[in-house]
Amino acid sequence: MKRFLIFLAVFLVCQNSLIAQELRCNISISAQKIQGANRTMFETMQSDLYEFMNNRKWTDHQYAMDERIECNFFINLDEQISSDEFKGSIQIQARRPVFNSSYETILLNIKDKDFHAKYVEYQTLEFNETSNKDNLTNILAYYAYIVLGMDYDSFSPEGGTEFFQKAQTIVNNSQNATQKGWKAYESERNRYWLVENILNKSYSGFRSCTYQYHRLGLDLMADKAPEGRAAIAESLKLIQKVFRTRPSLYILQVFFDAKSDELVNIFSNSFPDERNRVSVILNECDPSNGSKYEKILKAEGL
Repeated sequence: MKRFLIFLAVFLVCQNSLIAQELRCNISISAQKIQGANRTMFETMQSDLYEFMNNRKWTDHQYAMDERIECNFFINLDEQISSDEFKGSIQIQARRPVFNSSYETILLNIKDKDFHAKYVEYQTLEFNETSNKDNLTNILAYYAYIVLGMDYDSFSPEGGTEFFQKAQTIVNNSQNATQKGWKAYESERNRYWLVENILNKSYSGFRSCTYQYHRLGLDLMADKAPEGRAAIAESLKLIQKVFRTRPSLYILQVFFDAKSDELVNIFSNSFPDERNRVSVILNECDPSNGSKYEKILKAEGL
């Protein structure tokens, strides 16, 4: 009996060691523009934010260590308003592994210029889904749910809805916040509009594209490159439809900020007619990267 109990204890320890939180989130804080500040405070801040993002349970799902979602949060502090209040920007990047390959695709690459938060060294970070008590944890939680939503959407049709709704709840709870980033009238490209665009049924092609592009496209390319590439080309028609509905949408910028370089790489190794069709869509929907997309037509292809 004693040997069995020892075996059971070892088994449970091993089992628990394989269960992880959802995110593998790297936090980086730069405060080079702030002169005369206590530099160790920023090191403590970085450590505290890392613990908050990686040790919190964000979903009801079980994750293995190798299933965690890779993401990076880069916080650049430009201004210290008071001893515990800071302004700057935060950039969020998230990656997703591609099936049967060592390649990781960029899901998200967003820079939010409305980072305004208070941080008190050694004070426990608290997040409450029903209030806007702390703008720092609200911003972090909001983007945690956006990352989760994008990842889940890439594996199943609209699979990330519950997480986008959680992000929208944070937006709704923050309508009385004094800090910018949460309200519709402040900008067309902020936290309010990001989740509004994602959940708006009029622009559902964006989410359909996310699934088709990744699950039916990229995940197929290791074994069936032409078929996977064709699925990605078809998914771009969904983005084109969204563009023609409303060209100035924030989510269109979000899509191309994440995917423009990857699209050049994918379709530079394509058939001539496919390269032509894709180039037309990309130049219509993302003209600011037109010079980049010229590489597709100039490539030798197949």
